Amino acid sequence: MTAVIGFVSLILVIVAVITSATLGATLERQLEDRLKVYSGQITQLVNTFPEGLASVDNISVRLKPVPGLLLAVSSTEGGTSGVVYDDTAGDLGGSEALSTRELAQINASLAGRPTGTVSLEDFGSYLVVVQSAHNGVNVVTGLPRTEIQNQLATLLTVIALATIGGLILLALTTAITIRVGLRPLRAVAATATRVANQPLDRGEVQITERVPASEADPRTETGLVGSSLNKLLDHVNDSLASRQKNEERMRRFVADASHELRTPLSSIRGYSELSLRALKQQGGEAAVESTTTSLERIQAQSLRMTRLVEDLLLLARLDEGRELVYGTVDLTQLALEGLSDARPTAADHHWNIEAPDEPIVIVGDAGRMHQVVANLLANARTHTPAGTSITLSVAREGDEAVLRVHDDGPGIDPGVRDELFARFARGDSSRARQTGGTGLGLAIAKAIVEGHGGHLTVASEPGDTTFTVRLPLSPATASAE
Repeated sequence: MTAVIGFVSLILVIVAVITSATLGATLERQLEDRLKVYSGQITQLVNTFPEGLASVDNISVRLKPVPGLLLAVSSTEGGTSGVVYDDTAGDLGGSEALSTRELAQINASLAGRPTGTVSLEDFGSYLVVVQSAHNGVNVVTGLPRTEIQNQLATLLTVIALATIGGLILLALTTAITIRVGLRPLRAVAATATRVANQPLDRGEVQITERVPASEADPRTETGLVGSSLNKLLDHVNDSLASRQKNEERMRRFVADASHELRTPLSSIRGYSELSLRALKQQGGEAAVESTTTSLERIQAQSLRMTRLVEDLLLLARLDEGRELVYGTVDLTQLALEGLSDARPTAADHHWNIEAPDEPIVIVGDAGRMHQVVANLLANARTHTPAGTSITLSVAREGDEAVLRVHDDGPGIDPGVRDELFARFARGDSSRARQTGGTGLGLAIAKAIVEGHGGHLTVASEPGDTTFTVRLPLSPATASAE
């Protein structure tokens, strides 16, 4: 605001100076024109006198002077004399003679020039002009500059008062305008301060602070700042919610992985201690039989732990875009083989397959696609009771190959449907071995399908559950390779 007022003040001062200079020059020019007219008239009057009689007193008898007129005559015979007439009177009673010193000042001011300005101590400033009459008399005529000075003083006073008043009004208007205009920014600053005071580095965080809608109008520049801050806070709030969700998933993942690894490790430790105790306390065939049984259990638990670690490693590599080896895959043949492998594991289920006569060939990793089919069939077998019908179908729809696993079992609990493809997701929170494996099967299947550029979805209701795999016949990743 100070800069604005200073800049405006400078402009007003420049305007005042230019106006005063222009007006002063105009008034001086008008005064000079009037003076030349009066000087010509007086010079003609002086020509009517002989040089010896051309004195101020004689001329004044026949002169009708204008108010404030200065008149001085100089000749060899008559000498030098001068008079100043009163500003308001036009007769001889209103005049005052010029002293020798004042006449000398007039002569010095002219300094041989026809026109000049002289300041007399008792009479003020005058514009004077000198002309020579035909009778050899030099006539000096002058008019006061008092009126010009008064007008300029009045003008400068008016400009000064108007400038001061205008600056005061400008300061008030600018202050109010800036205060109103910056109100949205103050709202932005207040909102940012409140957000900055929130602990955002830990725990569950939700940013509810927003710039009021009245101060976040994107049609104005300051309102656009508030609108942009609200968008930023929305993005940060979503990011914090995603961070919190990821942290919860990580904690759950660590807990699930720890549980899955702890069980076989506990078994290995227990059977190892049992084997050592049998070797120390027992002898002969009894010790050998007990140790053999323990080693078999240790081996089984080691294999279980190895499968878990390999599944986790596979997921990590799939997340990095690795582990897929592309080739030609006959999806129809792969489905037949997968169903043949799954049928002996659940003879109490009804297994069906629907496949076209001609093969459906895709570009993909045959081993990993076999793992997808096996995991989906194992999931259907594990979470459905005896007597359930499981149907595996393969079809071609446009540029996609579609594989579906359908069962008429009890369906998926809506409470776990959203997390169905998460790692260590289980339909049974008790982690009982009878209800499934490690909870990585569907996560691995989804990662493999997405690695092929496809999608894995599920639709479920009681008596009708279908997992659908859609795969492009030739994924872009394979074409790029």
